[in-house]
Amino acid sequence: MSESSTESIRQQVDEIYQRESRRVFATLVRLLGDFDLAEEALHEAFAAAVAQWQETGIPDQPRAWLVSTGRFKAIDSIRRHARFNEAQQEVAERLERVAEQNADRSDQDVEDDRLRLIFTCCHPAIAPQVQVPLTLREVCGLTTEEIASAFLTSPSTMAQRIVRGKAKIRDAGIPYVIPNREELPERLDAVLTVVYLVFNEGYSASSGDSLTRRDLSEEAIRLGRLLVELLDDAEVTGLLALMLLHESRREARTTVDGDLILLEDQDRNLWDQEKIREGTALVQQAITSGEVGSYTLQAAISAVHAGAQSAAETDWARIVDWYDLLLQANPSPIVELNRAVAVAMHQGPDAGVELIDAILSRGELSEYHLVYAARADLCRRSGRTAEARAAYEQALSLVNQASERRYLEKRLRELDEQRTSHE
Repeated sequence: MSESSTESIRQQVDEIYQRESRRVFATLVRLLGDFDLAEEALHEAFAAAVAQWQETGIPDQPRAWLVSTGRFKAIDSIRRHARFNEAQQEVAERLERVAEQNADRSDQDVEDDRLRLIFTCCHPAIAPQVQVPLTLREVCGLTTEEIASAFLTSPSTMAQRIVRGKAKIRDAGIPYVIPNREELPERLDAVLTVVYLVFNEGYSASSGDSLTRRDLSEEAIRLGRLLVELLDDAEVTGLLALMLLHESRREARTTVDGDLILLEDQDRNLWDQEKIREGTALVQQAITSGEVGSYTLQAAISAVHAGAQSAAETDWARIVDWYDLLLQANPSPIVELNRAVAVAMHQGPDAGVELIDAILSRGELSEYHLVYAARADLCRRSGRTAEARAAYEQALSLVNQASERRYLEKRLRELDEQRTSHE
C-alpha cells in the first residue's frame, strides 16, 4: 500500500476513534464486565485496526469489527495469563460464555450500551460526588484533567474519585443494566445531570483551544432521545428540549477563527430552525404533561430566545419571570447570576451589577470567571470603565478556555481604545 493510502487509513481510523471509541468501550464493558479490561481491549482493537485495515480496507461495520476484535483480544489475554492460575481460567471461560450469549444481540441493544453504562455509573451505591465524574470519564472519554477543570478541583483528587467509583462497581458487583421502572426514579436525577454535563462540555468546553466539541453534544442529545423513548417523564422531555434549543445556535456561536460570539451579536439566520421547532414543541409538551422541573424551565427560557427575531425583540420580562420560577425550583448562585443578567437587560445594567455584587458579597462564585465577565460587561454598558477593566482582568485570571480568553482580551483592548480616543 502506498504511503498516501496508509496515511488515509490512519486518518479514517482516527475519525472512527473519535466517533465510536466510547460506544465500543461501553459494549466491551457489558461483554467483559470490567472497566480496565475493556479499556485495554479497546486500545488493542484499534491497534489491530490500524494494521489490518491497511491490508483489507475498512469494513462496512467498523464498530462491530472493533467490538468483536476487542472481545477476543481480551479473552486471549486472559488465557495467556491463566495457564497457571485456576481463577483466571474460570474468568476466561466466563468471558467466552458471555461472548457467545451476546453474539446475536440486536443493534438496538448495542445502541443502548452507553445508556446502560451511565445507569451503572449512577447506581445509588456510588457516592454522588463520584457518579458524575466517573460517567464523564468512562462513558464520554473526557480526560481526568478536563473533568477536574469542570469541577474546579485538582486532577489528583478527581483521579482518586474515579478509581474509587470503578472499585465500587467491581467490589459490589453492580450490574451493567438499565434498571426496571421501579428503580428508575432514584437513579434518574443523577443520569439527567450527567447527560446535561456531557452536553455542556460539548457546547462550551471547560478548557482547551476549541470552544465546542460537537461529538459530545451530539452524543448527549442521542442519549436524551433514548431516555425519552425509555421514560414517560416531563423532565426528561424538558432536558432534550433544552439541549436541542442550545444546539440550534452552534453555528452562530463562533467566528471562522473560533472566536466567541455572544448571543446578542449572533447571526440568527444561522440558527437551526428544525431544532428550534422540535425543541419548542418539546418544551410545550413538558410544561403541559407534568410537574415542571429545572430543565424544563431552562428550556422555556431558551425557547424565548429562540423565538425572538432579533436581540432587541427579546422578551426579557418573560425571561425574568421564568428565572424567578427556576430560582424557586433550583436555588443556586449560577441561576442567580443568569437571572441578574436578564434583569440587567430588562431594567438596565446597574440593576444587574447590584444583584451580581450581592452574590459575590456572600463569597459565592468567587472562583468562577463568568461572574466577573458578566459584571465587567454590565459595568461597560453603564459607563463604569474602571470597574469593567478590573472585572475583565479578574475573569482573565480564572478562565481556562482559549476562545473565551481571546474574547475577554478583546474587550479589554476596546476599553483601552475608548480611553485613548477620549484623551
